[in-house]
Formats: sequence, structure tokens, C-alpha cells
Amino acid sequence: MLIVSFLLFIMVCFSLMIVASTRLRREYLYRKSQEDRVRTIEEKKQKLKSALDAIRLIPTEVCREAVQLQKLLEYDDEGAEGVSSHMDDEYKWAGVEDPKVMVTTSRDPSSRLKMFVKEVKLIFPGAQRMNRGGHEIKALVQACKANNVTDLVIVHETRGQPDGLVVCHLPFGPTAYFTLYNVVMRHDVPDIGTMSEAYPNLIFHNFSSRLGQRVSNILKYLFPVPKEDSRRVITFANQEDFISFRHHTYKKTDHRNVELSEVGPRFEIKCKYNVLPFSS
Repeated sequence: MLIVSFLLFIMVCFSLMIVASTRLRREYLYRKSQEDRVRTIEEKKQKLKSALDAIRLIPTEVCREAVQLQKLLEYDDEGAEGVSSHMDDEYKWAGVEDPKVMVTTSRDPSSRLKMFVKEVKLIFPGAQRMNRGGHEIKALVQACKANNVTDLVIVHETRGQPDGLVVCHLPFGPTAYFTLYNVVMRHDVPDIGTMSEAYPNLIFHNFSSRLGQRVSNILKYLFPVPKEDSRRVITFANQEDFISFRHHTYKKTDHRNVELSEVGPRFEIKCKYNVLPFSS
């Protein structure tokens, strides 16, 4: 009788968890759809304003709504910059709580991929590595959500060569897929330094575009806020959409100079797309 009651209790708790997760995702998608509608209206208002300021014909796509848009323009001011959006909610706890990263592989990984994933795990302070086994991605995401994991990192391979990296921010995304190139693991780097466990300082070079800022956020929030005395540096340098990853530690040799020591691994990544799967 006690076993039956316990099983019923577990089923009720699981059902409530699914209902709560579904409600939160529905609210998130609703806010996102509202933002798209508001953005469309703002674009039409700007077209109308530009036409009126330049004293030229009103564009045909806003002619029907010109009167209503003109009324809305009367209430506009210059204080709308920085209005929050669904993207603000994605990383609302960034910097307040340390990220909790889970690293895993594709199914049936080779020995080389297992070795590379161990090195990837060491890149992210406090990350955990999970054996994939035969689990599907949906089951992995559900398990990560249940354990308050903030980011799921999946490394893929082709013929024993790591060639793909999926970064999924939970619970609602974004999810980015990166292609891996020129992977050099730690033991292949000459004069390799000791792997530090300190929170790293991050350097992002040439991420000035809107897409670049989006990609830099996906990568940046995999790491906790570093201490002021951290001697560990991770660099993401973008050149023609290829992002070079380099990992160093440094020490001061005198009051003007520092000595860099590469820690590894090193590789290049290219973002293929960023969307919102894995969150359902």
C-alpha cells in the first residue's frame, strides 16, 4: 500500500512539473510573439516618419495605417532605447549565479572524442561530464532541466575527428551549432602549460555586429565572473566568421612585461545557425 501511494505521489509531482514547464514556455513564446508585433509597428512608424520629414510620398505598405501610425508617433519620445526583450530573460541570472554546464558527446564516441570532451570540460569552471550512452537529446534536455543545468554542450565527431559543437542554453534557448576546425588537443600543443582551475578572463575580438554580439553572449555566459587576480585568459577572435579559440595562463616577469603560456586545446569554430530547439 505504501509503495502504491509513493508511486502515485511521484506521478503527481512529475505531472505538475510538466504542466509548469509547459506554462513557462507558453508565456515565453507569447512574449516573443508580442515583441515581433511591436517591432513591425515600430518599423512602419519609422517609414512614415522618414517620409513626412523628407516631404515625399508615403510608402504603399503603410498608407492604410498612416492615420493610426501618425497618432502613435505623437506619443513617441527619445526614451525607448534599451527596452527589455525576451533576450534579456535568457540570461537574467548571468553574473548573479554561476553557470552550471553539462558536457557530453554524440552516441558511441571514439577514444579521441572522449579525450577531447575531457579537455572541453576543463575549459568551463565547475562543468560536469556525462556519458551519453543511448539517451536521446530530448531525454538529456529533460534531465538537465530537472537538475537546474543552465547550458548543455554536445560535441560531435566524424571518423574520430571532433567536428561539431552544440551549445544549448536552458530552459528556453538560444541554441547554437558550431562547426569545429583544426582541433589540436592539449598533448599535441608544444610546451604545454598547467591547466588552471581559476575563473578565466575572456577576450572577444571583432564581435561588433548584432549577430556577433548574439554569438558572443552565447559563449560568454558559459563562464562565471572571474576574480580580479585571475591569471587565466580565454580568447575568442573572430576573423571572416571563423572564431579562433585560444587558452592561456600568464605571469608577470616584471612591472612592464608578462609571460604567456598556452594551456590548450586550440581550435577554430564557425557558427552555422542559432535557433531555439532542445527547449521543448
